[in-house]
Amino acid sequence: MRRRLLIAFNCVLLALGTGAQLLSRLYYSNGGHRLWLSAWLQTGGWPLLLIPLACSYASRRARDRGAPVVLSPPRMLLAAAGIGVITSVDDFLYAWGLEFLPVSTSAILISTQLVFTVFFAFLIVRQRLTPAAVNAVAMLTFGAAVLGLHVSSDRPPGVSRGQYWLGFALTLGAAALAGVLMPLVELAYKCAAAAGGGRALTYSVAMELQLVIGFVATAFFTAGMIVNKDFQAIPREAKQFELGEARYYMVLVWAAVLWQFFFLGAVGVIFCVHTLLAGILIAVFIPVTEVAAVIFLHEKFSSQKGVALVLSLWGLASYFYGEWSEARAKKETEAAEEVQAL
Repeated sequence: MRRRLLIAFNCVLLALGTGAQLLSRLYYSNGGHRLWLSAWLQTGGWPLLLIPLACSYASRRARDRGAPVVLSPPRMLLAAAGIGVITSVDDFLYAWGLEFLPVSTSAILISTQLVFTVFFAFLIVRQRLTPAAVNAVAMLTFGAAVLGLHVSSDRPPGVSRGQYWLGFALTLGAAALAGVLMPLVELAYKCAAAAGGGRALTYSVAMELQLVIGFVATAFFTAGMIVNKDFQAIPREAKQFELGEARYYMVLVWAAVLWQFFFLGAVGVIFCVHTLLAGILIAVFIPVTEVAAVIFLHEKFSSQKGVALVLSLWGLASYFYGEWSEARAKKETEAAEEVQAL
């Protein structure tokens, strides 16, 4: 029961985190143009993790006065730092691509991370490939191809055809890196369990690793902001923001918070279940992002986007049905074996 609640909690975090894409696009569409700042927001909320980690330590300390402050082995923290470097590149590509794409298009392209997740999960953590997973990959790939064939009808105001294609390529690159990152996180969990003598990992370890990943990536973006003089430009940009100075800072703060929800939810699902489910859930929230972008950002919902969305949902539905069928067949087989054993 406790495990199911933890899975549900991380799914909720992941769902709330999808709103970060809308805020990032809202920043660009209302006068924001600091690329390093936009990328920084994706990991800058890492200090929020200090609160639950401090509570976890206080709880351990109450039971055992000698409880360690950090649960993760040094090797795991070093591995998390390496993943943080890859995360920084991934987030930068996504932030750059979103500058030239509508949120609805970007969301569908990012959903293709499932393609890369399936492939790299098979290579890195030996995740089993099923016909349902392969079908989902095919549908998502076709959906991205449909979008790519209709560039002229989907460009935001002021974005050239070349910039649109650049955003298209950058976002697909971000999806590919995301597909590598999630299996690497799962591999880090498995290595942590092996280093701990096979002991079950706690959710605190998952938060510690995410904190290190966020810290390293944020340090990378902070250096970029210093070189690019973004910190000096923020007050000027805030005054020129079309929605007002106060709302400018509100957009930045909530974007950082929601991005942290998104990434913590993703690593939490990986921790509780496996990489593939995290990739699927991210793709499942496409319709929510699509509808929200049309309602709140007044983006056009073309027939091409509709076809791409249907293909994506078709692939996801077939995946879930295939997984459900396999689980049911496995359960029936186990029940039959138990009857025979009696």
